[in-house]
Amino acid sequence: MLQRTRLWLSQTLLLVLLLPADAAQPPVAPAAAATGPAQAGPDFAVQGDWVGTAPYKGKDVKYGVQIVALGDGNFHGVGYYGGLPNDGWDTKTKLESDGQTQDGVTVFKRNDSTSTYKDGEVTIRNNEGKVLCIFHKVQRTSPTLGAKPPAGAVVLFDGTSADKFADGRMTADGLLMEGATSKQKFQSYTIHLEFLIPFEPAKRGQGRGNSGYYAQGRYEVQILDSFGLAPNTNECGAIYGVAAAAIPMSFPPLSWQTYDVDFTAAEYDGGKKVKNARMTVRHNGVEVFKDVEVPQATTAAPLPEGPEPGPVYLQNHGNPVRFRNIWVVDKK
Repeated sequence: MLQRTRLWLSQTLLLVLLLPADAAQPPVAPAAAATGPAQAGPDFAVQGDWVGTAPYKGKDVKYGVQIVALGDGNFHGVGYYGGLPNDGWDTKTKLESDGQTQDGVTVFKRNDSTSTYKDGEVTIRNNEGKVLCIFHKVQRTSPTLGAKPPAGAVVLFDGTSADKFADGRMTADGLLMEGATSKQKFQSYTIHLEFLIPFEPAKRGQGRGNSGYYAQGRYEVQILDSFGLAPNTNECGAIYGVAAAAIPMSFPPLSWQTYDVDFTAAEYDGGKKVKNARMTVRHNGVEVFKDVEVPQATTAAPLPEGPEPGPVYLQNHGNPVRFRNIWVVDKK
């Protein structure tokens, strides 16, 4: 059944998308690094998470599609059998295809099917015009988004002031900018933080929405536009260079995302390290690894390993990543 379903999907899944147009208005060139949808240009309407179902042997089969914008009307699509990651995907079966916009139509070439975008839907039809599947765009939300600090928590940023960070900078709409180091230092703790990655479709790899959360200014959990990509030790959700996420939980750019991290500091005896630091990370509410040992500081860390407490550091990697709702609970 799975093999036949995969064959059907390979023939029908991706896509011809008709983009909405406004003939009365000339096109506006998108920003190189958009921090809001109004700056993002027409490609932003196509990229994102899509979900649909199709009948197969008397039941509905769910599929998820992630469309990644690559700039100048180019796209890469990733189809997931069963649904999006952590929402039905079987964790194994994927189909990928490249697409391009020409004359207002975005086309992903597959066999024996055509799909059109209209009124917020992507409708897939076979060559006889029969509707095979309808996809709707979805906006996923982390279950920990907006989590309130418990009693006794240290609130590092709540949108009112960046004074708890050295070199802290705020946007006009009350968000913390990248390149901030907390004045307060910590040993073992849990932290909640929310981040928004810019829309930078023309960039690639580590140049795309790059930042990082560093526990104690030493151990990095990567922040990056990894939407639609397989996990790796340098992708979002990873302990950089140490452990890749167990499942790809990145949301599309310009979506608010969350990290909830349980950090246990390394232990020292007489200046000698006797136990490595450890981390559990939940990305957008999903545990992507648990109690992983971190054997050394990240290469780009501002602080070397040591027994002293360290700050919360939010890396400036040259991309306009934004933060909000950051709080820490010390482990006593």
